[in-house]
Amino acid sequence: MFNQIRLRAWSEGLRSQPSLPLRVELWNGQRFDFSPDPPCVTVRVPRASALRYLLSPSLYKLGRAYVEGAIEVSGRANDMIAVVNALAANSLAGNMRGVLPALGLARLSGMLGLLGNAIGGGHTRQRDAQAVRYHYDVSNEFYGAWLDPNMVYSCAYFENGNETLAEAQLKKIDHILNKIGVRPGHRLLDIGCGWGALAIRAAQRHGARCVGITLSDNQARLARERVERAGLTGQVEIRVQDYRDVGGQFDRITSVGMFEHVGVRQLPAYFRRMATLLTPDGVAMNHGLTSTSPDSHGVPHGGGDFISRYVFPHGELAHLGTVIKAMQEGGLEVRDVENLRRHYARTCALWTDNFEANSERIKGLTDARRFRIWQVYLAGCTHAFTHDWISLYQIVCGKAGRDPAALPWSRRYMYAQTTGS
Repeated sequence: MFNQIRLRAWSEGLRSQPSLPLRVELWNGQRFDFSPDPPCVTVRVPRASALRYLLSPSLYKLGRAYVEGAIEVSGRANDMIAVVNALAANSLAGNMRGVLPALGLARLSGMLGLLGNAIGGGHTRQRDAQAVRYHYDVSNEFYGAWLDPNMVYSCAYFENGNETLAEAQLKKIDHILNKIGVRPGHRLLDIGCGWGALAIRAAQRHGARCVGITLSDNQARLARERVERAGLTGQVEIRVQDYRDVGGQFDRITSVGMFEHVGVRQLPAYFRRMATLLTPDGVAMNHGLTSTSPDSHGVPHGGGDFISRYVFPHGELAHLGTVIKAMQEGGLEVRDVENLRRHYARTCALWTDNFEANSERIKGLTDARRFRIWQVYLAGCTHAFTHDWISLYQIVCGKAGRDPAALPWSRRYMYAQTTGS
């Protein structure tokens, strides 16, 4: 009875906000519609015990409720993004701060949780390897069902805004290789090489000799197969290796979507290792997610706890200022910074579309629980990047203290060849 009273008060409060194409269904058939129009998203509470997730919500509680099947959500992904947008706006006003986590997290962004785990310690080789394998070793078929054909799992680059996902991912790789000036014979290290797309492209198009490293056995296996099919076995080497164990010297180094695994406190050591591996006139790029909190604080309402448990164990994001400071402490000079937040919002929207369009196939590639986790992880990313909750920067750097006469006068060279086959 007490919960019913609280539920009625909660419902009346939500109805006082602008209308939402949303329905909440209870186990007893009772419905709450929040718009005169037909609902595009329905949240179903199948038993009375699950009411607590609506009445006393947090990102962790609601995310867990959805993943574990305590609440159910149905509706089209794009409609859900629209609902999340409206709920987010309303949750910032008055006493409705609980509305967003109460209803939006059924598919809210897993990316957000990366912001909530800046605990700094514990990034050992073994622990980092376990975290990476948990996330990436679902199966190659799983990722292939919603990524582009090259299976690039990072922010794409939309030069004109109308590219397909496959075109934009290829342009992203070319954009990176142009920025760092890869030349024939250059030795390139790709830290966190994924399924090998960047290393293969650098070898094919620029004549580089590449080493790609990953901690995922699944990624390494498929990447090696792709290298062999491309006829690049003598030019591209794929290793299962921690960045701390790499030796030698490299003319160019790329790190794309990897440094989020490093840990905020470990960033100076990470960049110091990168500087050690660079030749005196070498160039490196770090492409990665950043917190928009100047203090690298996490998302409220327990979002970090949810993602730490379900999506990305031990992931941490630093603010851009923290990253640049860590680079300088590691002996690197920042030469160029580009914000690609808008590009990641678009990338995540296309990933979400692919995931939903291939949902039946994906359900056959994993269990229902993990399927729901990835709905949470993907569908809300569009909202997160659109509204500057998290961001993405490409940072070009080189060894500190070098003669600037060796550097180009302008940035024109970066955009000369962003397209091509």
